[in-house]
Amino acid sequence: MQTETQTMKALMQEKWNKRPLIISGPCSAETEDQLVETATRLAKTGKVDMLRAGIWKPRTKPGLFEGNGIVALPWLAKAKQITGLATTVEVATGKHVEDALKFNVDMLWIGARTTVNPFSVQEVADALRGVDVPVLIKNPIHPDLELWSGAIERLQKVGVKQVGMIHRGFSSYGNTEFRNAPMWHLPIEMKRRYPDMPLICDPSHICGNRSSLQSVAQKSIDLDFDGLMLESHIDPDNAWSDAKQQVTPERLLEMLTDLVWRHESTTEQEFITALTTLREQINQVDDELLTLLGQRMKLSDKIGEYKKNNNITILQTNRWNDILERAFKKGDALGLTKEFITKYFDAVHLESIQHQNKIMNS
Repeated sequence: MQTETQTMKALMQEKWNKRPLIISGPCSAETEDQLVETATRLAKTGKVDMLRAGIWKPRTKPGLFEGNGIVALPWLAKAKQITGLATTVEVATGKHVEDALKFNVDMLWIGARTTVNPFSVQEVADALRGVDVPVLIKNPIHPDLELWSGAIERLQKVGVKQVGMIHRGFSSYGNTEFRNAPMWHLPIEMKRRYPDMPLICDPSHICGNRSSLQSVAQKSIDLDFDGLMLESHIDPDNAWSDAKQQVTPERLLEMLTDLVWRHESTTEQEFITALTTLREQINQVDDELLTLLGQRMKLSDKIGEYKKNNNITILQTNRWNDILERAFKKGDALGLTKEFITKYFDAVHLESIQHQNKIMNS
């Protein structure tokens, strides 16, 4: 006969392999009643797989609510016992790991502020040595994929077998649309590096508000993410932390019901044939683009020779502004965004400068 611990481990393994994996709960475990009621209402949705709750809250400024700490772990255990929901909490120190495991928390996650610090990640990893518990790692606050990858490697090196990723967006100067800019190309790159590793999206921390949660969640699904972590509270407007980005369990159910879940592949032959044809056309266009870019750099080399012979600087600001303005107009007519044109031509311009710099100094 299986023990209760073995049963919970089997259940957790089932949850870990489930797609999509839905994690929800309050930003902070404020009181026992608040946490238990939230869990009860989440369980009634029939959509939520795991209950999350902030036990220790790393806040930007002192004086903000930083969580109830170990006092709240029995509340989480009670919510689990009543609802049957598996539980997960954020840990930032070895002591956090020890305390969470003492109260049989089923899964841990490492937050963005911890991922950014290799010393902290290593402390958490050392505390997990020899422990059979799944761990999710949020991206670091800043867009540094090596820190994210490094955190994964530190956990793997101490023997943690079930490691996953959470995309919660990145802090970026001048960003106004999101609390943390999604920068979708970065989690996509991590998915390329770790194709067999679960990747969960955290729209709550990307958005920082309720109004855009659904669209960001759908975007992640369309990009083949493996699940969602969404904050839920019985009284969001009066939450002790991150009130603007939390929704009631009932509103969460509406959102999850309205999402369109897609598949990475299909066995429909008509689709497969059409997709293969279109992808081959893309390959041909990509080959042509690379050929044209190579020709462009050869022209840049010639210009570099003329500049060198006439003692002219590489950077010609007026010329660069003219190129961009022309590209914006052409791109707009072709349905290309100004943001894409800027990124593309910035990359081309930098490569051109590097070519000319080599000629200048040869």
